[in-house]
Amino acid sequence: MASLSVPFLSQAPAHLSTSTSLRLKTRISATPASTPTPTTVAPPSTASVDASRVEPRVEERDGYWVLKEKFREGINPQEKVKIEKDPMKLFIEDGINELAGMSFEEIDKPKHTKDDIDVRLKWLGLFHRRKHQYGRFMMRLKLPNGVTSSAQTRYLASVIRQYGEEGCADVTTRQNWQIRGVVLPDVPEILKGLSEVGLTSLQSGMDNVRNPVGNPIAGIDPHEIVDTRPYTNLLSQFITANSRGNTAFTNLPRKWNVCVIGSHDLYEHPHINDLAYMPATKNGRFGFNLLVGGFFSPKRCAEAIPLDAWVPADDVLPVCQAVLEAYRDLGYRGNRQKTRMMWLIDELGIEVFRAEVAKRMPQQELERASSEDLVQKQWERREYLGVHPQKQEGFSFVGLHIPVGRVQADDMDELARLADEYGSGELRLTVEQNIIIPNVENSRLEALLKEPLLDRFSPDPPILMKGLVACTGNQFCGQAIIETKARAMKVTEEVGRLVSVSQPVRMHWTGCPNSCGQVQVADIGFMGCMTRDENGKMCEGADVFLGGKIGSDSHLGDIYRKGVPCKNLVPLVAEILVNNFGGVWREREEEADD
Repeated sequence: MASLSVPFLSQAPAHLSTSTSLRLKTRISATPASTPTPTTVAPPSTASVDASRVEPRVEERDGYWVLKEKFREGINPQEKVKIEKDPMKLFIEDGINELAGMSFEEIDKPKHTKDDIDVRLKWLGLFHRRKHQYGRFMMRLKLPNGVTSSAQTRYLASVIRQYGEEGCADVTTRQNWQIRGVVLPDVPEILKGLSEVGLTSLQSGMDNVRNPVGNPIAGIDPHEIVDTRPYTNLLSQFITANSRGNTAFTNLPRKWNVCVIGSHDLYEHPHINDLAYMPATKNGRFGFNLLVGGFFSPKRCAEAIPLDAWVPADDVLPVCQAVLEAYRDLGYRGNRQKTRMMWLIDELGIEVFRAEVAKRMPQQELERASSEDLVQKQWERREYLGVHPQKQEGFSFVGLHIPVGRVQADDMDELARLADEYGSGELRLTVEQNIIIPNVENSRLEALLKEPLLDRFSPDPPILMKGLVACTGNQFCGQAIIETKARAMKVTEEVGRLVSVSQPVRMHWTGCPNSCGQVQVADIGFMGCMTRDENGKMCEGADVFLGGKIGSDSHLGDIYRKGVPCKNLVPLVAEILVNNFGGVWREREEEADD
C-alpha cells in the first residue's frame, strides 16, 4: 500500500446526527497486481419488491435513530428497551456516571435502571453477569485487527488485578480482549483510563458493529496481499466516531461483523462475516469484491455470499456505510432469531438488496464484481504459531499458544514486558485466541524462547492443543449451558493420551447455540446442550460437529452426533481422529515401535 491520508472527524458533530455528515473519504492506493479489465457498472435491478417494503423503518430524532411508530407491532423486547431510552445516552449524555453512583439495590427496583445494567450497558461494552457474577461485568474492547500495545496491555492488567480471583481476561474469536470482574462504580474511571491509552469499549455489544478483523500478521507477512491495518482502523474509527459514539449505527436490528482480507490464508474467516472485503483489482485499480451475510445463530448458520460488487479502496467506508444503512433501515425487528442481515437478504433477494446498497452510495451505483480476485484459490494455510521470518530482513514474529485464550493480570504484564524487551512494544491477537509478538530481531530469538512464560504460552504446543478454541462457558456466561474452557483442555489432554495424530486438528467448543466458539468452522466442534446419560438422567452434553473448513476451501461443518454426554466425549473424539484424521491408537503405535 503506497499511501494513506485521512481527513477524518477533526470535530465530532453533536450526535453525528445526519447520514450525509458521515460520508467520509479516505485516500488509499495500492499497486495493482494484474491486467486491467473494463469497468462495469451494475444496471438497474430488474428484481422488485413492494415499494412499501423498502420504506425505511427508522427515522432520525434529536440525533438518535428511532423505529417509526407504524413499524412497532410485533417487535422483540430488546427493541422496546431501545425505544424507551436510547442506550447511547448512557455514554453521550453521561448517564453512566449517574448509574455508577447508585447501589445495586436501587438499580434493581425500577425496570428502567434494571434494563440499563442488563441491556443498555452492552452498548458501552459492559455485560452484567447476573446469573454467575451478580454485580460484576465483562467488558469487551474494540481492538481493530487485533493490534495492541504493551501500554494498553498493562493498563488492562491493572484493571483486572484489583478484582482478585474474579478478574481475568480472554482473547476472543474476533481478535479482541474481554476483561472480567468489573464493578459498576469503577466504570467511569475505567472508561477514562481506556481513552488515555487509546482504547475503547464503545459499541462492542448488542445491536452494533463488532470488532473489525484483519490479517494478524499484517504489515510483516512476506506473502500478504495488502496490509489490512489501515482499513480495519478506519472502519473502527468511522463506526465509533473516533470513540465518541456514532448513533447512525447503534440501532441495528442485530449484531454485525466485518473483516478485511489481507492474506491468501484467509485468517480472517470471511465466510462467517456480515461484510467481507476480498482484495481484487479492476481496470488497473486496487479494491475489493464484497461478500455479505455470513453469520451463526441458534436457529441458523449461513455462509457469506457474493454481493456481485467491487469497490475501489477509496470506497471502503462509503460501502460499509451503505450496507449498514440498508440493514438498519430495512431489517426485520421481530423474532431475534430472524434479524441478522442474511434474513433480510433472503427476503429481498440479493439483487434488490444490492440495489438498496447501491442507492445509498455517494454516486448511487455499484460496479459489478471483478474477475481478478487476488486471493489464490489453491493455497495451503500457513501456521503462525512458532518462529517465522518477517518481510523485514533480520526480523521474525513469534506466535504463542494461549490455552483457550485465558490470561491473568500477571500474564498480561509479562506479555507486555516481552513485547517491549524483544519486539517493538506490540502484540497481535488472533481469532484462534492466540497472541503474536512481532518485530523480534533474529539475534534476540534465542533469549526470547528461553523466557519462563513460554513454558505455558508455548510457540510449539502439543499438536492437538494448537487448534483448540473455547468460548467463556458457564463459568461466567449466563447463556452457556456447559462449562467449556477447562473441559476443552481436559478432553483434549485425555484424547492425546489415547491417539497420536500427525497434523493439527482444529477443535472448537461453544457453551450454547449462539456459537461464540464458532464450532461450525472447526474440524471437530462441540456445542453445549443438556442430554440424558445411559441411565436416563439429565447431564451436560454436547452436539458434535464435523467437517468445517477454513482457508481457500472454507465451508461450515455439519452435526455428526447430537446429545453426547460430556463424560462420553473422550472415546468418541478418539474414534473420530482415527477414522477421519489419520490418527493412530497409541497402544498400537507402541507395539509397532517394539
